[in-house]
Amino acid sequence: MKFRVVLEYDAEAGAYSAVCPELPGCASAGETEEEAKKNIREAIELYLTPANIELSDDAKVDEVTVG
Repeated sequence: MKFRVVLEYDAEAGAYSAVCPELPGCASAGETEEEAKKNIREAIELYLTPANIELSDDAKVDEVTVG
């Protein structure tokens, strides 16, 4: 699966920021562009990892496939 990533250099911080527009709140940074790309890749993987959730007894868990 591919995601767009926006990289920007912040001269004041002396680092690159990385944001994934399709995943709200998914952001990271790095001292170099390569480090920022590595870090945002990890952030995306963590963002997409299913979380353990508590469900009521009458709830049903199902899955859908996208793409």
